Amino acid sequence: MSLGMAAFIGNVTLMKLVSFDLTLFQAIFLRGCCAAVVLGGVAYYRKELFVTLTRADARVLTIRVIGEIGASLCYFMALFNMPVANVTAILQALPLVVTLGAAVFLGETVGWRRYGGIVLGFVGVLIIVQPGTDGFSVYSLWALASMLSVALRDLATRKISSNLPSLFVAFVTMVSVTLVCAVLLPTMEWKEVKSDTIGLLLGAAVFIMLVHITLIRAMRVGEVAFVTPFRYTVMVWALLVGYFVFDEAPDTATVVGCSLLIATGLYSFWRERKIKHG
Repeated sequence: MSLGMAAFIGNVTLMKLVSFDLTLFQAIFLRGCCAAVVLGGVAYYRKELFVTLTRADARVLTIRVIGEIGASLCYFMALFNMPVANVTAILQALPLVVTLGAAVFLGETVGWRRYGGIVLGFVGVLIIVQPGTDGFSVYSLWALASMLSVALRDLATRKISSNLPSLFVAFVTMVSVTLVCAVLLPTMEWKEVKSDTIGLLLGAAVFIMLVHITLIRAMRVGEVAFVTPFRYTVMVWALLVGYFVFDEAPDTATVVGCSLLIATGLYSFWRERKIKHG
C-alpha cells in the first residue's frame, strides 16, 4: 500500500506536468496505450492474459472497471485545475467511505464510534472543499466524485475471487479506461505531442502500472484494517511534490481538514482492530 501510494503521486506529478501541453483525454489515452501494451505483454508472458471468467467475477470486474473509469476521469479533471495537495487531501476521506460502504453493501459490522468517526471525516471534507465561500472551487466536486468512484472500485476489488490474476484485472481496467478516453478524444483539441512529453507519459505509464498491481494485491491479500491506514502516506508525498515541484503551499483549511480526516480514519481502523482482537 505504501509503495502504491508513492507510485500514485509519481503518476500524478508526471501527469500534471503533461497537462501543461496536452488535453485531459489525450493525456490519459496516451498514457493508457503505453501502460496497456506493457501490462498485456507481461500478462501474456505469465499466461495470465486469457482467463475464463465466472459470472460472479465478470459482474464484479465490470463494477470495478466502472469505478476506475470514474476515478480516473474525475481525478484528473480536478488535478489539471487544482493544486496537488488539495486534490489529494479530499481523497483522504476514502478509508472512511470504504468503511461505510463495507457496512452498507458487504454487511460488515460498524459500531457507533466508527460511524461518529465517519461523520467527523466528512466534516473534514467540508473544511477542505469550503462550500459557499470564496475559497470554493467547482473542481473540488470532481475530486469528491473521484473519491466515491475509488471507493466503489476498492469495494469491488475485495469481492473478486482469488482465482483471477491481479495482472489480468489491472490489464482489463487499463484497457477500459483507455478506450473510454479514445471515444471522448474528439470532444477536445488534439495538441502536438513533443518528445519530452512522451518521456513524461512513459514515466506516468510505469507508475500507473505499479499503482494498479500494488493496490490490487494490497486490497485482495492484506487485512483491510491493517492495510488501509497506509494510504495516508500519500499526503507526505503530495505535500512535498506540491511544494518543491509546483510551488504550491496548502492553505490552512486544507491542512486542518486533512488532519481531521487522517485522525478520524486512524481512529476508525484502530477501533476495528481492537474489536477483532478483543
